[in-house]
Amino acid sequence: MNSFRGRLIGFGLAAAFFASCTTDEEPLQKYYVYAANANAANVSAYSMSAGSGGLKAVEGSPFAAATEPQSVAVDPSGQFLYVVNYYSNNVSAYSIDAATGVLTAVTGSPFPAGLGPYSIAVEPSGRFAYVANAHSGDVWPYSIDPVTGALAAYGALAAPAGTHPSSVAVDPSGEFLYVANEYSGNISVYSINTGSGELTDIPGSPFATGGYPRSIAIDPSGKFAYVANNIVRNVSALAIDAVTGALTVVAGSPFAAGTNPVSVAVDPSGAFVYVANWGSSDVSAYSINSTTGALTAIAGSPYAAGWGPSAIAVDPSGKFIYLANYWSDDISIFAINATTGALTEPSSSPVGGVAGGHPSAIAVIRIAQ
Repeated sequence: MNSFRGRLIGFGLAAAFFASCTTDEEPLQKYYVYAANANAANVSAYSMSAGSGGLKAVEGSPFAAATEPQSVAVDPSGQFLYVVNYYSNNVSAYSIDAATGVLTAVTGSPFPAGLGPYSIAVEPSGRFAYVANAHSGDVWPYSIDPVTGALAAYGALAAPAGTHPSSVAVDPSGEFLYVANEYSGNISVYSINTGSGELTDIPGSPFATGGYPRSIAIDPSGKFAYVANNIVRNVSALAIDAVTGALTVVAGSPFAAGTNPVSVAVDPSGAFVYVANWGSSDVSAYSINSTTGALTAIAGSPYAAGWGPSAIAVDPSGKFIYLANYWSDDISIFAINATTGALTEPSSSPVGGVAGGHPSAIAVIRIAQ
């Protein structure tokens, strides 16, 4: 996507990710941050300080990917990293060294995808991965080899989606898959066959949302979905039916955001929502009403970030936020106030130089040693 249109309408997102981190008081855990660099066709890897949130480049970083990596996801065990490559129509797979964070290409990588793969998510059991293909307008399921991390593509089982599916997320139960269709302005919802990984449209799908839904995130309770609507500058809040997976609009939705919101994340406690606004180069922050799912802007929001934030990730301790800033070629770090959700940028932010190549996606993980 080298056109200006592609950059403006919304770039890169860390699709649904499995993330976490450690603290200096938890010596048996390590934290790593991975950023996919679109123009450099590689992945930057960092070790993360649990105390400060600061980043340090992993030895050997960056690691080669394929053409225009757009999204990054990690399996729940923290053993494998997956990156979808938009122009080469494939998925790069890596094993993660738990002690160092170093990435090693999985045998057989990259694995084939549909046309224009744009987002990837791994479901909670770690047995299946799902790729939203923007140009072919479908979702491919994959089985994951639990030993090697290799992907087996079920292209024959591809599920049709809307126009330009750009973000995919799995609910915490692993029963439902949600896909934001950017150009058709709706959300496709599928039930997941827990035995085969196959997808089936649920009744009522697709569900309408705001204009140009660019990114979708599910809260940790599985009760609510939040959608960043790129062109119309707002965030939709949707309630999830626990039995059917169907979506209904939350009262008061949509909620105002910045210019070109392109990536959304929910903190691990389910108390806060954060949105990266590509056009206004800032972060909108909201508190969540745990009963209704409605959003309230946090005092001080929005918070200035780097130039053109294309993706956002919250570490699962709920202490830090990371933004991949596409145009400024760096990563912004914010500390989260656990009570209010307000953000503070530490002196270690932003991290530049080694980010390189226009970062378009970001994920944070915790690995037990």
